[in-house]
Amino acid sequence: MKIIPRRIELLSPAKDLACGIEAIKHGADAVYIGAPKFGARAAAGNSLEDIRQLCTYAHLFDVRIYVALNTILKEEELQQAEELIWQLYDAGVDALIVQDMGVTQLNLPPIPLHASTQTDNRTIEKVKFLEEKGFRQIVLARELSLSEIKQIAGQVTVPLEVFIHGALCVSYSGQCYLSAAIGGRSANRGECAQYCRLPYRMEDAEGKIISTSKHLLSLKDMNRSDYLEQLLDAGVSSFKIEGRLKDISYVKNITAYYRKKLDTILARRKEYKGASSGRSKISFEPIPEKSFNRGFTPFFLHERTADITSFDTPKFIGEYAGKVKEVRSDHLILVNSKIEIHNGDGFVYFDPKGDLQGFRVNRIEKDRLYFADKPSIVLGTVLYRNGDQLFDKQLSKETAERKLKLDILFTENNFGFSLEIKDETGASAVITEPLEKEVARKPQEENIQNQLLKLGNTIFESDHVHIQMAENWFIPSSLLSTMRRKVIEKLIANKRMRYQKEWVKPSVYKKEIPYFQHELTYLGNVSNSKACQFYKEAGVKTIANAFELKPVQDVPLMFTKHCLRYSFGWCPKHHKKQSPYKEPFFLVYKDTRLKLKFDCSACQMTVWETNK
Repeated sequence: MKIIPRRIELLSPAKDLACGIEAIKHGADAVYIGAPKFGARAAAGNSLEDIRQLCTYAHLFDVRIYVALNTILKEEELQQAEELIWQLYDAGVDALIVQDMGVTQLNLPPIPLHASTQTDNRTIEKVKFLEEKGFRQIVLARELSLSEIKQIAGQVTVPLEVFIHGALCVSYSGQCYLSAAIGGRSANRGECAQYCRLPYRMEDAEGKIISTSKHLLSLKDMNRSDYLEQLLDAGVSSFKIEGRLKDISYVKNITAYYRKKLDTILARRKEYKGASSGRSKISFEPIPEKSFNRGFTPFFLHERTADITSFDTPKFIGEYAGKVKEVRSDHLILVNSKIEIHNGDGFVYFDPKGDLQGFRVNRIEKDRLYFADKPSIVLGTVLYRNGDQLFDKQLSKETAERKLKLDILFTENNFGFSLEIKDETGASAVITEPLEKEVARKPQEENIQNQLLKLGNTIFESDHVHIQMAENWFIPSSLLSTMRRKVIEKLIANKRMRYQKEWVKPSVYKKEIPYFQHELTYLGNVSNSKACQFYKEAGVKTIANAFELKPVQDVPLMFTKHCLRYSFGWCPKHHKKQSPYKEPFFLVYKDTRLKLKFDCSACQMTVWETNK
């Protein structure tokens, strides 16, 4: 029995049209981008025209465009959302990433819906329910282990999407209300104020200080590049890179890095295949450590690990550069450096107070770093390079092109000559040009090859033209050039008409599938009548309003697998050790005071607001 290879998708972020195009050039099989409104990154919205242009370009390579429409919606926004969805469908979008279940009850075009990670997809019951309700792809919670992913994949057929790189929310996505409660800016509305990245003082119940000025809720960034094959074998079909607020150099570097990694695996694992067409030619060596990151962790992929946090700073430190041996008026001397430093590189270091400071060097002479403004730095300080001038300069230029392979056939006919081309996807075009035939004095094959292979400014490439002529007919170069241009234009037009979007009957989302719970608290994020209708029809008896509609007092504002007991070595389960401090613990930042509670049975920490 022939096995049909599973389509594997590298899914890259785009904050705008330019980033989206570069993601495709550097090897993305799909790109996700923000809509003009209702996206979970409010600062990353895009115009309908830009989204249309991105779809037009992407579909030439069978690359899919997903639009994030993943905030919860207020009642008065439902009509706007419905109109926007139709506009996005008309623009060519392949799927919508949604959080609000009210969207399923709208008058929808036949567009696939993907369940955002904001819908808190961390149980088999939740994923099976969403699959049965018609969702065509489901983004799993970042916290799931490899074994948990495998268990879920074994019981569903819907494609599963996981994050493999980028910033980590400390809370389960969709289950964080800290920003909404403290600052009135809801993460579920795309307005998170990132209280998790602030420096906190940690106190015990008696006011004893456990830690001060540390970013105790700040996590490192995810990097699962060493585990892609394990994730494939666990059942993952879509590998997602975080970063809809990241710059274009990040998109280039990280997309190219994972494209290279995945291609190596796909080349020897024939049961998997890439989800798009064309080949990306990268002109630089991608290095993820050189793009913004807070240090890397695979997170909970293999259960709990010791180092997932970024307590010292939520900023980009970069790579170890060496230690300061000597400081002079216009330069410093560095030792133990294992990197090649360039003029213009940027450096950071922690001062004696623990604050991150930075400076840029003008000139390098061996181990001497010359600066314009002398940094306040002491001997023995460790330097990190967070700005590689040479690498950044390289990424500021064109660093990739994506091409489709082309078969070219040039033949004669009764009226003149024909040019037929066919690309690797099977799309084809043919044109015929009349020309009175006359035998050439010189061989024509080389000129025909040269003229028809001038494909440099197109998305196609070929290394040979098949020529079928009974005689050595004279073919003007101008005619060959015209034929090449016309047939390429026709092929591109044919490809656009030929592209097949996935079609989904809107009624599929309204199937009566029972929900696995009979009661929804504020954690259900139900913020409109359509979402309420969705859950009532699924058999839910009691439905509370979303926190954003009716803030609830004395409830957890954050649920996280990150545990400060564990971080300090006081986990009763893993360390078999009790804390020397009296609980409850508190995190304090200015006027904000947060209480911590620990649930060892669920291996979970919760964060509560308190004024006590």
